[in-house]
Amino acid sequence: MTTYGTIPSSSLGGTNVEYLSRAKARIKSGLGTRRPWKQMFNLGSVDFPHGVSDAFSRIRTNVGYFRMNYVIIMLFILFLSLLWSPISLIVFVVMMAAWLFLYFLRDEPLVIFNRTIGDRAVLLVLSVVTIVLLLLTGVTWNILSSILIGLVVVVVHAALMNTDDLSLDEETGDYFLSS
Repeated sequence: MTTYGTIPSSSLGGTNVEYLSRAKARIKSGLGTRRPWKQMFNLGSVDFPHGVSDAFSRIRTNVGYFRMNYVIIMLFILFLSLLWSPISLIVFVVMMAAWLFLYFLRDEPLVIFNRTIGDRAVLLVLSVVTIVLLLLTGVTWNILSSILIGLVVVVVHAALMNTDDLSLDEETGDYFLSS
C-alpha cells in the first residue's frame, strides 16, 4: 500500500499571509466606518443653518458621522497639492506606509531592542518624522495651504448638511441615519 505525504498546513510565508489577511480585515473595518458618498453629497440635505449655534451643532454631528469621509477628502487634497513635487509625494507615500504598518495595522505592541514601545510614543515619533521629512522637502506652504483648504471644505460641508435625519446611538455614541 502506498502512502502519500501530507501538505503542510503552514509554510514559511504563512505568517506573512496571516499578517496581510489581518491587515486587510483591519483596513476594511476602518473603511467600514466610511459613509456612502451618495449620502454625503445628497443635495436634498443641503440647508443653511439657522444661526451660529445651529452651525456648530451641525459641524459636531456631521464630523462625527462623516469622519472617515472627511479624512479621505483631507488626504486627497494633500495628495493633490504634492503632485507637483515628486520627492514630497514619494515621502508622503512612504510615510503613509509607515503609519499603516507601525500604527494602524499593528496587532501586538512594538518591541525594539527588547523594549516595548507604547502607542503614544509611536504616534509622537511618526508625527514628528512625517512633519520634519515633509518640511525638509520644501513644500511647507503646499502642506499648510492644502490642510487649510481641506479644513474649509470639511467645515463648510459639515455646516451646510442638515442633520435632522441623523440620530445618536446612546450605547456607542455614534450617529446613524434614521429611517
